[in-house]
Amino acid sequence: MGTAEISEDNTGGNLVISADFGTSSVKVAVVDSNFKVVARAIETYPLMLPKPGFAEQNPEDWWEALCRATKNLADQVPDLAEKTGALVFCAQMSAVVAIDAAGDVLRPCLVCVDKRSADISQKLIGGFPSFEGYQITKIARWIRLANGAPSKNGVDPIGKMLWIKQHEPGIFAKTAKFLDVKDWLCLRASGVMSTGADSANLTWVMDTRRGKEGWSPDLSKRVGIPLDKLAPIVNGSDVLGPLTAQAAHDLGLNGDTKMVAGGSDVSATALGAGLSEDGEVVICASTSAWISAFLPKRMLNIGGSYATITSSVDFRPLVAASQETAGSAIDWAARMLNEGMDETASMPAAFFEDCGAPETDDPYFLPWLAGERVPVDNERLRGAFVRLALHHDRTTMKRAVLEGVAQNLGWAFSKVVREKGIDKVGPVQLVGGLALVPEFSQMMADTLDRPMVVGDPRFVGILGAATMAAPTVGWAPTVWDAVVQLREKPSRRFDPIPARVALARARSKNLQKIRKTMINLYANID
Repeated sequence: MGTAEISEDNTGGNLVISADFGTSSVKVAVVDSNFKVVARAIETYPLMLPKPGFAEQNPEDWWEALCRATKNLADQVPDLAEKTGALVFCAQMSAVVAIDAAGDVLRPCLVCVDKRSADISQKLIGGFPSFEGYQITKIARWIRLANGAPSKNGVDPIGKMLWIKQHEPGIFAKTAKFLDVKDWLCLRASGVMSTGADSANLTWVMDTRRGKEGWSPDLSKRVGIPLDKLAPIVNGSDVLGPLTAQAAHDLGLNGDTKMVAGGSDVSATALGAGLSEDGEVVICASTSAWISAFLPKRMLNIGGSYATITSSVDFRPLVAASQETAGSAIDWAARMLNEGMDETASMPAAFFEDCGAPETDDPYFLPWLAGERVPVDNERLRGAFVRLALHHDRTTMKRAVLEGVAQNLGWAFSKVVREKGIDKVGPVQLVGGLALVPEFSQMMADTLDRPMVVGDPRFVGILGAATMAAPTVGWAPTVWDAVVQLREKPSRRFDPIPARVALARARSKNLQKIRKTMINLYANID
């Protein structure tokens, strides 16, 4: 393994180790003051699916993966411990780790895709009279304070906490704090209890009004989760402290390495994409997908099931319009089409090389393999091929799956772009694993009729997290000054192709009819 090249101004405790924790692996990198990734490592960990709707992970698996990765990085960067000034994380949100007063984990983490609490969440928000499944007086109070309310599909942390309270009362009684993924990792590294504003927002126990950001006693009482079980909310650029002696030993780093609070993958993606101005849009097409943009004030679209959340830096409102499947649907298709993959493999690089552009006769694909969230919040929806014929072959089906994911994102984007303050004509940043596929980037440009700008989508979360550590190591006065530097990174641009735009529009109209029919169908079958 070669030695990483590091510029001369990054030799005295001026490097940052940044880690991005997903649902199946952690990506860890050494970043220098030019926001160059000088060394990187990826380590996997298991996801347990004990029952339908259940999804769990052992937090120690995240930590052990991080330790393996930092040792790998030390092999690539001589004297890494002496050169590292800060450690920072971003991670998946909407998870629940229950810890006791000593900081020990009481049960496996209920991760973001766990939906076991759907019934509990629906009872929490339901009642008569209702609108879109929400009891009107309840939703009015929640909207005023939190700019939203728990989702109906059980993904949000509050439902998971209540599931533990109802089904594992002994665990609930012993729980000193409920933490998100990033929060637990920061605790493991620094010994400090904390959470970010973005994770706090999605518990729906946080008052997100400007100037009043913090835990809400009223919402705490409403949901039945005591505030003393929730960690203090900190800014993403805050220094929690130095590493504990045990953490420094485990990671092979110096004890004076600073632990920066960091944030969620959604916040980090927006920062890593270089979004500094309100209204600029980024689409992340990874295992799942989301559309984000900073706005000057809170926004809520109940019918579209999305809103702004309070981002991890300076409580800045950030649109978060999330969809359940993107790359996961394509990985599924690759396995089903026998493209040489096993159950744990990722999408092969050559999977789409022979697909070509969509054609008029292609079947339609709905990528709702795990339900949907935006612009329809319905966990009962499922995927489907429509208008599949005998003459359609493997290539046609691959193309249909790729187009289906692009069109599904286009469906959500068509709602978000209507919001006041969203840029309606400029280029859109595209990040995530699918941005590495040129065919997909072109399909997104044609579907949205907007230029797609693709930098290095592999490290966007890592770089975004690194901007939160930038003030600590002296790279920039503020996080936002650091974010501006990322706008200058090289990128590839995909412009819409007029003929393909016209076809995408025609197929989008047909998909709208198909979606309406399928949504009605799933409303009437078990």
